[in-house]
Amino acid sequence: MRLGHRLGHRPGHSFGHRFGQKAVAGLTTLLLPVAALVGLASPASAATSATATYAKTQDWGTGFEGKWTVKNTGTTALSSWTVEWDFPSGTSVTSAWDADVTSSGTHWTGKNKSWNGTLAPGASISFGFNGAGTGSPANCKLNGGSCDGGPTVPGDNAPSAPGKPTASDITNTSVKLAWSAATDDKGVKNYDVLRDGAKVATVTGTSYTNTGLTAGTDYSYTVQARDTADQTGPVSGATAVRTTGGGTDPNPGAKVKLGYFTEWGVYGRNYHVKNLVSSGSASKITHINYAFGNVKGGKCTLDDAYAATDKAYTADQSVSGTADTWDQPLRGNFNQLRQLKAKYPNIKVLWSFGGWTYSGGFGEAAANPAAFAASCKALVEDPRWADVFDGIDIDWEYPNACGLSCDTSGFSSFKNLTAALRTEFGSSYLVTAAITADGSSGGKIDAADYGGASASLNWYNVMTYDYFGAFDADGPTAPHSPLTSYSGIPAAGFNSADAIAKLKSKGVPAQKLLLGIGFYGRGWTGVTQSTPGGSATGAAPGTYEAGIEDYKVLKNSCPATGTIAGTAYAYCGNQWWSYDTPATIGSKMSWAKSQGLGGAFFWEFSGDTGNGELVTAINNGLN
Repeated sequence: MRLGHRLGHRPGHSFGHRFGQKAVAGLTTLLLPVAALVGLASPASAATSATATYAKTQDWGTGFEGKWTVKNTGTTALSSWTVEWDFPSGTSVTSAWDADVTSSGTHWTGKNKSWNGTLAPGASISFGFNGAGTGSPANCKLNGGSCDGGPTVPGDNAPSAPGKPTASDITNTSVKLAWSAATDDKGVKNYDVLRDGAKVATVTGTSYTNTGLTAGTDYSYTVQARDTADQTGPVSGATAVRTTGGGTDPNPGAKVKLGYFTEWGVYGRNYHVKNLVSSGSASKITHINYAFGNVKGGKCTLDDAYAATDKAYTADQSVSGTADTWDQPLRGNFNQLRQLKAKYPNIKVLWSFGGWTYSGGFGEAAANPAAFAASCKALVEDPRWADVFDGIDIDWEYPNACGLSCDTSGFSSFKNLTAALRTEFGSSYLVTAAITADGSSGGKIDAADYGGASASLNWYNVMTYDYFGAFDADGPTAPHSPLTSYSGIPAAGFNSADAIAKLKSKGVPAQKLLLGIGFYGRGWTGVTQSTPGGSATGAAPGTYEAGIEDYKVLKNSCPATGTIAGTAYAYCGNQWWSYDTPATIGSKMSWAKSQGLGGAFFWEFSGDTGNGELVTAINNGLN
């Protein structure tokens, strides 16, 4: 019996052609008093008791999400409000909320609803809208008067956006923020520090410590520069901070529901980010791992620039329903993920590096963990796509062990690498890892310090699949993702329960373990025995790779005929396959909850049916 199997993700079957990456400019979020925009007309009367400011909260090139905020700056209550502005030709509001928005030509009006017109002194209210086009509002009026941002100074440009703040020294009640300076043609005077969109301080330097916070609470910080004429520039990127302590989960009982999206799937598989929406899967997941970035020269690197940042999408192919343009700063999967997050703001996206094919690069990275971590942070925070990613996932599938190649970096190398990543990324980012599920005595889980490394990570994606398959061409036939052991299993410890138990025994908290589900099957041909344990002559044919086929194909071509160890198997003709079905996934999710696990993940979206029945089974099973 040969056990030269792969305990890891399948590599990309076809990465497609590589195209040169276009140099593009960074995107910044706009947050300006609209009266400061070029082209403001002076009103006949001033609304001295209130202000209106505009924020472009999302931007996908030819469309955007905007938000108006009306604030009562006076000493008496405001009984109603009406905001008016002009858009250039070609820019329009397509939908709005929390206000009645109408237009006359290029002139737009937003009036309060019956329930949000009254504003007490110091209070504010916001309403939002989705827009088409690329223009910005001008000629703002609030209740017929000025939106009160102060006129622009002729010949004096507003300052640039400061750098995205970094967070350090986080305690139960405070956090220290620091950022790189903005630039201005006349000089920067100071910076406004915004917490959850509201100003909490104005400082002259490039750091600030915010105190008086609540333990165990999530906050979002941005920074905005002011020049010597008191003009404000665009806000920086946002940094999420969670204070320590508190003792409670912000969403008690919530489970992680994570799926891998493959970069190369946009080629032969014709699977795109929009498919997450059309299948209904986007509303049933919490996280996406974008796979894979490469690891070369001891650094994190972008793998396929064409698929990630350059591929142009037509209106019918895109999440937003708008077509990419030739001069758009960012296209491809990254821009589609940006649009997905605008539509489903609960989804967090992590950039996954490594995988079975690229894990060989981690040995060099482990020689200088700090330099590797710095390279990853710089790539994740590239200004072209910094808003897309909420963290990083490391798929080092065989540290201090053999896989596609052999690694000899040592027992502590994985722990050292993850510790460096956490130090570099801080607490505001997710840092996770996909790891082996080899629960055998002396196997891959024993080869690295997974217990020690878990302190630096939010969770482990435990790859509880690919235990058995036609890489052993003559069998015996066995389920590739057994939940438990069973009589006749070809290798002890090669099952989910043993892997999870071993990781717990090494000190990994149960809530930091996610159970892995494969959205595909593994199969043999030349099989005469319908039950597990039969001999075979080789790998069954597959669409992209022999011995592997998507669930969406197998459910019809070779329907399940039985179950073994919590996983379905199928015998049809002379072929024998094993794969998970909605029913077996439901049982596995129940088991995961009984074990106190943090949730589940799956490899990968494109193997599911067009209506996302496997994602639905995970969602239902974990709720």
